[in-house]
Amino acid sequence: MSSKVVLITGITGFSGSHLAEYMLDKGYKVCGLTRGRYQQFNFIENIKDNIDLKLGDLSDINSIRELLIETNPDIIYHLGAQTSVPMSWRAPKLTIDSNTLGTLNLLESIRKLDINPRTIIVGTSEEYGMVYQDETPIKEEQPFRPLSPYGVSKVATDLLGYQYHQSYGLDIVRVRPFNIIGSRGGTEIFTANFAIQLNKIEKSLQESIIKVGNLNSIRDLVDVRDLCRAYEMCINKCETGDVYNICTENGHTINYILDLMIKLSNIENVECVVEPNRLRPSDVVNLIGCNKKFVKTTGWKPTYTLEQSLEEVLNYWSYMI
Repeated sequence: MSSKVVLITGITGFSGSHLAEYMLDKGYKVCGLTRGRYQQFNFIENIKDNIDLKLGDLSDINSIRELLIETNPDIIYHLGAQTSVPMSWRAPKLTIDSNTLGTLNLLESIRKLDINPRTIIVGTSEEYGMVYQDETPIKEEQPFRPLSPYGVSKVATDLLGYQYHQSYGLDIVRVRPFNIIGSRGGTEIFTANFAIQLNKIEKSLQESIIKVGNLNSIRDLVDVRDLCRAYEMCINKCETGDVYNICTENGHTINYILDLMIKLSNIENVECVVEPNRLRPSDVVNLIGCNKKFVKTTGWKPTYTLEQSLEEVLNYWSYMI
């Protein structure tokens, strides 16, 4: 058990809420940043009395400064961001501004206050973008070729973490998780979207047609519960200033994942229909990561199978619908 103070930006979101639960179970004192009445609290409803929620906004450097003074964290997990790839196409400026400026405000506040908590900057495999077949599995040295405004924003976030470590000696670890799967995932995450549609079909709320986008892209899915373990391991085992992929090294086409979800749902005679508005202007085709660096450093290994993760998503949305 630990008495250290953990600050989580993005605590009310998909990964943030799971991480808050995990860190509480491990005995950490958990603080979180919230924008107040404009924020959704349903993901942390069961733990909100056990965490120290602070009002603030990553776009406001003064509120971030006050947040750091009030909480005096030993560890910061920076998950606060606009994380939807489809949304980034619809609102590119909002995505770039939110993700880049928010990270800059956090790191500047740490620097100006002359504190140095271990800060985990959470990036994404979307930073890699266009990856060719002979470049997989993707290592941390892979060149950035982002194919969405979201990917671009996270490259900037990642490089700000690198720069603030190199320039000012901040204790920063950068991580790049690949596609995250689990309960509470947003409706624009393809596994959640498929689960919603399948549950509606099963409950006769939708005809037996699954609306899809590009099914040929390959993804490496990490269970959010495994990811939380990985994030905690970053505290004591990762090298300051370094960067690590968090992934399974197993890639599957979205078509394969959908077929597996259909089988797990026990639904027969489902038709898949491609909807043009679900297709992106440019799509990341091949995201299979190499986790050898992170595994060697921390001893982490994924423990949930793809089937177990998909069942978790299907069961979650069965309850929600």
